[in-house]
Amino acid sequence: MTVRNRHRLLTLAALAALSAAAVAQPPAPTAGKDALKEPQVRALLTEKGYTNIDDLDFEDGMWETDATSANGDRVDVRINPASGDVMAEKLVSDLSENDVKAKLTAAGYSKIHDVDFDDGVWKAEAERADGNDVEIHLAANTGEIIHVEND
Repeated sequence: MTVRNRHRLLTLAALAALSAAAVAQPPAPTAGKDALKEPQVRALLTEKGYTNIDDLDFEDGMWETDATSANGDRVDVRINPASGDVMAEKLVSDLSENDVKAKLTAAGYSKIHDVDFDDGVWKAEAERADGNDVEIHLAANTGEIIHVEND
């Protein structure tokens, strides 16, 4: 066997081994096969508190839409079709004004008013059980009270 034939034989053997390895590996998951479809995206957004979901389109590998967030802001939203991650153009809350009022009522506050979502924080004015007026700050998505100050 000549050196040239030996080189060809080794090259063919290497190619055969690589081909067998490539065939043995499972195919990589594709976004199209495992991706969320339009009805699933609408259900996901509704579950997260979005309403008025308009112009839901699949563009550049992402679902895109205009919607109203739970806190009432109109936002552009992008949804990762593989993971279901929802990304709004600006910080929004999963809670509505009524959700915030319910959380404050459950925490013992009364006369709750001036509820507003501003700069990523819910703010409200209310009366404590001792009769003092306070301003309360709550976390955007959990409604956890993060700050209370006398009004």
